[in-house]
Amino acid sequence: MFEVATHLAVLLILAAFVAGFVDAIAGGGGLITVPVLLLAGASPIEALATNKLQGSFGAASSVLAYARAGHVRPGQQIGMAAVAGLAGAAGAMVAHLMSAELLRVIMPVVLVAVALFFAFKPGLTDADRLQRVKPAVFAATAVPLVGLYDGFFGPGAGSFYMLGFVMLAGFGVLKATAHTKMLNFASNLGSLLVFAAGGGIWWGVGLSMAVAQVLGATLGARLAMRVGARLIKPLLVVSSSALALRLLWQVWG
Repeated sequence: MFEVATHLAVLLILAAFVAGFVDAIAGGGGLITVPVLLLAGASPIEALATNKLQGSFGAASSVLAYARAGHVRPGQQIGMAAVAGLAGAAGAMVAHLMSAELLRVIMPVVLVAVALFFAFKPGLTDADRLQRVKPAVFAATAVPLVGLYDGFFGPGAGSFYMLGFVMLAGFGVLKATAHTKMLNFASNLGSLLVFAAGGGIWWGVGLSMAVAQVLGATLGARLAMRVGARLIKPLLVVSSSALALRLLWQVWG
């Protein structure tokens, strides 16, 4: 049933539950699942591909949870989601062809900047802010850039989507979190289709992790909607900082 020993599969399933919970609130679930998959013996492509399989289920459950509570209308995001999906597919194609070493060097710096922004930027609440760009411009610029990164590498993509919604679209933190999940699901799905065509997915492990992702994501989304920015901001800072530190250790350690 599993591609790894049972005790490793149990560890991966537990990691997926925690990742789903964290990702539903602040993004960065790949910080947990990708390293654990690598530690379990997956190759880089197998880790990315399997992560996309289980992550797609978690993102989808987050979308449903936020939509049912009225924080997002998925139908209004179809255009942006299509852009994110195509960009995610393109990123996955690049992942098969290009080394990620340069991106691993750049990413810690970017993620530290994201963490510092959310930690010290005043006025980041659940209230909407000034809209700096029109939705069409946002869909043509920020969405494909983050979607491309999500398909190519992945961890932290949810944080970047959220940052774009807050800084450019003028969304409050909870609204940004809710709208992030639809795009995250789309770019995950686009890259998953490419990875599935190219092989490398651990289907037994990935589907088992997906069940845990759904449970964790549902719980995380409910908690985020109850507490709002008071929970989302600190967890986003922690997840971005932790991912940056892990990447720094991987590159220079």
